[in-house]
Amino acid sequence: MSALTLEQAAKIVDEALRNARGMACRPMVVGVLDSGGHLKAYKREDEAGLLVSDIAVAKAWTAVGLGRSTRTVAEQFGSNAPLVAATAAISQGRFMPIPGGVVIRDDAGASMGAVGVSGDSADNDEACAVAGIEAAGLSSDAETGSG
Repeated sequence: MSALTLEQAAKIVDEALRNARGMACRPMVVGVLDSGGHLKAYKREDEAGLLVSDIAVAKAWTAVGLGRSTRTVAEQFGSNAPLVAATAAISQGRFMPIPGGVVIRDDAGASMGAVGVSGDSADNDEACAVAGIEAAGLSSDAETGSG
């Protein structure tokens, strides 16, 4: 498994935000965590909502913690309220099963960490996350536009 570098994490953040501006998204927050769940890079655009910061990092934390995109997590957990509530409690509130959290993968497919984006629609958040990952020359587990 490759370690996520600060340079890669910074590129993901910058390119995700550049993509958001190109899509005319509302103000965004992007957080990148390494494979151990530690914050590696983070930016909050001016005027981003108060809770958006926590949501972005929680999306990344959910993706890295469960090893799959938050879109996949949302589909798998579905409307199972007891499972969602239990997982939120176990994770001390860092569980966010909403698209916008994407696992960052190396060439061998191993997880290097995750990016979480929040501020606009879940689909736009996820698209910006993927754009950032791809701009850094890495791959993701996301299937944008799948639902």
